[in-house]
Amino acid sequence: MASVHEQQPEAEILNPATGAVLQHLPMAGAAEVDEAVRRARAAQPEWAKMPLRERAGVLFRLAALIEERVDELALLETRNVGKPLGDARGEVGMAAETFRYYAGAVDKHFGESIPVDGGIDITFREPLGVVGVIVPWNFPFAITAWNVAPALAAGNAVVVKPSELTPLTALELPALAAQAGLPDGVLQVVVGTGAVAGARLVEHEHLAKIAFTGSTAVGKGIMAAAAPTLKRLTLELGGKAANIVFADADIQAAATSAVPAAYGNSGQDCCSRARILVQRGVLEEFTEAFTKALGDWTVGDPEDLATDMGPLVSEQHRARVAAFLDDTPEPIYRGTVPDGDGFWFPPTVLALPTPDARVAREEVFGPVVAVIPFDDEADAVTIANDSPYGLSGSIWTVDGSRALRMARAVQAGGLSVNSNSSVRVSTPFGGVKQSGIGRELGMHALDAYTDVKNVFISTTS
Repeated sequence: MASVHEQQPEAEILNPATGAVLQHLPMAGAAEVDEAVRRARAAQPEWAKMPLRERAGVLFRLAALIEERVDELALLETRNVGKPLGDARGEVGMAAETFRYYAGAVDKHFGESIPVDGGIDITFREPLGVVGVIVPWNFPFAITAWNVAPALAAGNAVVVKPSELTPLTALELPALAAQAGLPDGVLQVVVGTGAVAGARLVEHEHLAKIAFTGSTAVGKGIMAAAAPTLKRLTLELGGKAANIVFADADIQAAATSAVPAAYGNSGQDCCSRARILVQRGVLEEFTEAFTKALGDWTVGDPEDLATDMGPLVSEQHRARVAAFLDDTPEPIYRGTVPDGDGFWFPPTVLALPTPDARVAREEVFGPVVAVIPFDDEADAVTIANDSPYGLSGSIWTVDGSRALRMARAVQAGGLSVNSNSSVRVSTPFGGVKQSGIGRELGMHALDAYTDVKNVFISTTS
């Protein structure tokens, strides 16, 4: 880790659609992280002691302020991330919904009384103190809200480190929170690299928890670095979701839905259904319908509301995605992208006879999809589960019994039947195996931002 006195360089914040520099930002070093944690520790007790109705009121007002600025924040997200403006509007709206949900949950997450001999036993839900949130570059504002909202609702102070590639919307949040009445210091954002600012957050002796969303490889490093201080962790990591289509499914619906499920956010989504497993008898029918629907997918200027897919986030990431095609068969479909600058990559479909290729096993995190045949339920389960990941997935069938059998057999933290949706504010989200630890969203997230204190009161004389 760099010295706390070492000067950190500025970062160029780029527009991925054009490559143009949006602004230059100084990068925080360890000293800036330490100061943010110090201020958070000083501010957290006041916030935790605030009457619950007042705490909820702050979060309700913050939700309303986000909604008032939805167009401005969405345009900023689009320019910084490259995602289509319509998608960005939806994600900013979801962030507002997240703060509103946890505002309503402030007084609904509580302890219990437990029957015991000789007295009364009760539990309390206590805030952890100061928590760190490390946010990825693909859904910056939404994922910031997913973690900041429950952490604040539980009475914690929060230090957020957004990706140095896409920090602009996260930097807007503290001012909005202050306008809503959040005490100074309770929410802070530090922009820096993972190697310096992120590492200091993870090892900091006064942080009780780290919530991290990102790659499995980095998540493993965070887990190791957090061990000396026994930090609590929520890790939402990589995925390689299987989209399983049986012969009895509505093939047209499954194929049409598979396009946004795989290519939304340019495939830069840990829930991307990038492995499409199709029962052999309908493989040709599905593939034809899928590529036809993909042909209607508009790749272009992300600020145009007619655009379905924008660029990748950076030139480095584009090169990484392209490398997956070095040893694959010729794609059966390869779309077009705009001429000129920007980090563009065409939507690509590969037909693979078996699930053994690297592109079918590793997380590409780009607009590259593998279509793989299977024979029966057992074969589909084997292929789907033959992965280190287990985050999301889908099952398409009109057979209700089969849907339930598959839902129990496929190893994933969340599955959809005859749908490709993964995330709702009110339901838990997270993975199994190497897709992570813990759950975000829903009331489950509040458990991750609190400790249980047990108190026994003797009633014997």
